[in-house]
Amino acid sequence: MNKTILTYGTFDMFHIGHLQLLKRLSTLGNKLIVAVSTDEFNEIKGKKTIIPYTQRAEIVKAIKYVDMVIPENRWEQKVIDIQKHKVDIFAMGHDWEGKFDELKKYCEVIYLSRTEGISTTVLKQQLNKISEINIEDINKAFEILQRLKKDFE
Repeated sequence: MNKTILTYGTFDMFHIGHLQLLKRLSTLGNKLIVAVSTDEFNEIKGKKTIIPYTQRAEIVKAIKYVDMVIPENRWEQKVIDIQKHKVDIFAMGHDWEGKFDELKKYCEVIYLSRTEGISTTVLKQQLNKISEINIEDINKAFEILQRLKKDFE
């Protein structure tokens, strides 16, 4: 199974869904290349990342399933990357289904299902909810918990 796999992503707030995707991709061949979106490219896409590009790339690079990390700087680079790295399979999450079918003339294109119940978008939404909580309410809740704890001692 001498195949090179290529995928793209932002990989912000790295989570178990990212890890499971990379693990599954690694089973499709013997070389997995991951293009991590740069901060500048994410701005073009209208995305705001929490973790800077250099750290996201370093995290992905440290994953044992990943053989190479390259920067994603623009939409148009995919064909160049496929040809340069002699890619056999281009793979993305199923939420991109059909969006990269034009690459089928260069390699096999597949869309994999995502891990249920986890996504960076959901994590960011949860953090936003937490940040909206009033600090005075949190302090009052801790006071109540301390009183309850004393009642059980």
